[in-house]
Amino acid sequence: MYPTKLNQIINLFESLPQDERRETLVSYADNAKKQEPRETEKFDLVDVRKDDECTDTVGVYLQVDENGKAHIRMTLGPEVQTLTRSMTAILCKGLDGATPQEILNLPSDFVTRIVGTELVRLRSQTVYYILTRIKSICKVWLDRQRMAAVA
Repeated sequence: MYPTKLNQIINLFESLPQDERRETLVSYADNAKKQEPRETEKFDLVDVRKDDECTDTVGVYLQVDENGKAHIRMTLGPEVQTLTRSMTAILCKGLDGATPQEILNLPSDFVTRIVGTELVRLRSQTVYYILTRIKSICKVWLDRQRMAAVA
Protein backbone atom coordinates (compact mmCIF):
# COMPACT_ATOMS: atom_id res chain seq x y z
CA MET A 1 0.00 0.00 0.00
CA TYR A 2 2.87 2.40 0.80
CA PRO A 3 6.27 2.63 -0.87
CA THR A 4 8.79 0.46 1.01
CA LYS A 5 10.91 3.34 2.30
CA LEU A 6 7.87 5.23 3.57
CA ASN A 7 6.52 2.08 5.21
CA GLN A 8 9.81 1.66 7.11
CA ILE A 9 9.55 5.25 8.40
CA ILE A 10 5.91 4.70 9.42
CA ASN A 11 6.88 1.52 11.30
CA LEU A 12 9.70 3.34 13.07
CA PHE A 13 7.40 6.12 14.28
CA GLU A 14 4.68 3.71 15.37
CA SER A 15 7.20 1.85 17.53
CA LEU A 16 8.19 4.99 19.45
CA PRO A 17 6.63 6.36 22.62
CA GLN A 18 5.17 9.88 22.25
CA ASP A 19 8.19 11.78 23.64
CA GLU A 20 10.65 9.89 21.43
CA ARG A 21 8.33 10.39 18.45
CA ARG A 22 8.57 14.17 18.91
CA GLU A 23 12.35 14.00 19.31
CA THR A 24 12.56 11.98 16.09
CA LEU A 25 10.37 14.53 14.30
CA VAL A 26 12.77 17.28 15.42
CA SER A 27 15.70 15.17 14.20
CA TYR A 28 14.05 14.82 10.77
CA ALA A 29 13.40 18.59 10.75
CA ASP A 30 17.10 19.20 11.38
CA ASN A 31 17.87 17.06 8.32
CA ALA A 32 15.43 18.80 5.96
CA LYS A 33 18.28 20.87 4.48
CA LYS A 34 19.77 17.62 3.11
CA GLN A 35 16.69 17.34 0.85
CA GLU A 36 17.60 20.46 -1.12
CA PRO A 37 18.58 20.20 -4.80
CA ARG A 38 22.25 19.62 -5.52
CA GLU A 39 24.10 21.66 -8.14
CA THR A 40 24.50 18.76 -10.57
CA GLU A 41 20.85 17.65 -10.49
CA LYS A 42 18.45 18.35 -13.33
CA PHE A 43 14.68 18.40 -12.77
CA ASP A 44 11.67 17.71 -14.97
CA LEU A 45 9.49 20.11 -12.97
CA VAL A 46 10.14 22.86 -10.45
CA ASP A 47 7.42 24.54 -8.38
CA VAL A 48 8.61 27.29 -6.03
CA ARG A 49 6.00 29.46 -4.34
CA LYS A 50 4.56 30.78 -1.11
CA ASP A 51 1.02 29.64 -0.36
CA ASP A 52 -1.35 31.20 2.16
CA GLU A 53 -1.31 28.08 4.32
CA CYS A 54 2.49 28.13 4.74
CA THR A 55 4.62 30.67 6.59
CA ASP A 56 7.29 30.91 3.88
CA THR A 57 8.28 29.87 0.37
CA VAL A 58 8.50 26.16 -0.41
CA GLY A 59 10.13 24.73 -3.53
CA VAL A 60 9.33 21.26 -4.88
CA TYR A 61 11.69 19.77 -7.47
CA LEU A 62 10.71 16.60 -9.34
CA GLN A 63 12.99 14.42 -11.39
CA VAL A 64 11.68 11.23 -12.97
CA ASP A 65 14.41 8.83 -14.02
CA GLU A 66 14.52 6.58 -17.09
CA ASN A 67 12.77 3.83 -15.10
CA GLY A 68 9.83 6.10 -14.27
CA LYS A 69 10.87 6.52 -10.62
CA ALA A 70 10.39 9.89 -8.92
CA HIS A 71 13.07 11.72 -6.97
CA ILE A 72 11.94 14.76 -5.01
CA ARG A 73 14.01 17.57 -3.59
CA MET A 74 12.67 20.53 -1.65
CA THR A 75 13.73 23.96 -0.49
CA LEU A 76 12.19 25.64 2.54
CA GLY A 77 12.26 29.29 3.52
CA PRO A 78 13.63 30.21 6.97
CA GLU A 79 10.15 30.75 8.47
CA VAL A 80 8.84 27.26 7.67
CA GLN A 81 7.74 25.47 10.86
CA THR A 82 9.48 22.48 12.42
CA LEU A 83 6.68 20.04 11.63
CA THR A 84 6.69 21.08 7.97
CA ARG A 85 10.46 20.59 7.89
CA SER A 86 10.02 17.13 9.42
CA MET A 87 7.43 16.10 6.85
CA THR A 88 9.70 17.39 4.08
CA ALA A 89 12.56 15.13 5.13
CA ILE A 90 10.24 12.17 5.78
CA LEU A 91 8.44 12.44 2.44
CA CYS A 92 11.54 13.11 0.33
CA LYS A 93 13.18 10.00 1.83
CA GLY A 94 10.06 7.87 2.04
CA LEU A 95 8.81 8.55 -1.48
CA ASP A 96 12.17 8.34 -3.24
CA GLY A 97 11.94 5.77 -6.01
CA ALA A 98 8.14 5.58 -6.10
CA THR A 99 6.44 6.40 -9.38
CA PRO A 100 4.57 9.70 -9.75
CA GLN A 101 1.33 7.70 -10.04
CA GLU A 102 2.05 5.83 -6.79
CA ILE A 103 2.67 9.15 -5.07
CA LEU A 104 -0.53 10.62 -6.47
CA ASN A 105 -2.53 7.58 -5.32
CA LEU A 106 -1.00 7.61 -1.84
CA PRO A 107 -3.65 7.87 0.88
CA SER A 108 -2.85 10.49 3.50
CA ASP A 109 -3.84 8.28 6.44
CA PHE A 110 -0.20 7.46 7.19
CA VAL A 111 0.43 11.03 8.42
CA THR A 112 -1.25 10.44 11.78
CA ARG A 113 0.73 7.21 12.13
CA ILE A 114 3.95 9.22 11.89
CA VAL A 115 3.07 12.47 13.63
CA GLY A 116 0.45 11.22 16.08
CA THR A 117 -3.16 12.29 16.35
CA GLU A 118 -2.47 15.08 18.84
CA LEU A 119 -0.10 16.99 16.55
CA VAL A 120 -2.28 16.36 13.51
CA ARG A 121 -5.22 17.84 15.37
CA LEU A 122 -3.20 20.90 16.41
CA ARG A 123 -1.42 21.44 13.10
CA SER A 124 -3.54 19.74 10.46
CA GLN A 125 -2.82 22.23 7.65
CA THR A 126 0.92 22.11 8.27
CA VAL A 127 1.10 18.33 8.34
CA TYR A 128 -0.64 17.75 5.01
CA TYR A 129 0.78 20.76 3.15
CA ILE A 130 4.00 19.09 1.96
CA LEU A 131 2.20 15.93 0.84
CA THR A 132 -0.29 18.06 -1.11
CA ARG A 133 2.52 19.96 -2.82
CA ILE A 134 4.35 16.76 -3.77
CA LYS A 135 1.16 15.19 -5.14
CA SER A 136 0.46 18.38 -7.09
CA ILE A 137 3.79 18.35 -8.93
CA CYS A 138 3.38 14.63 -9.69
CA LYS A 139 -0.07 15.31 -11.15
CA VAL A 140 1.31 18.05 -13.42
CA TRP A 141 4.07 15.71 -14.60
CA LEU A 142 1.61 12.89 -15.29
CA ASP A 143 -0.75 15.26 -17.15
CA ARG A 144 2.14 16.44 -19.33
CA GLN A 145 3.15 12.85 -20.04
CA ARG A 146 -0.42 12.02 -21.12
CA MET A 147 -0.56 15.10 -23.37
CA ALA A 148 2.78 14.21 -24.95
CA ALA A 149 1.55 10.67 -25.65
CA VAL A 150 -1.56 12.01 -27.37
CA ALA A 151 0.36 14.55 -29.50
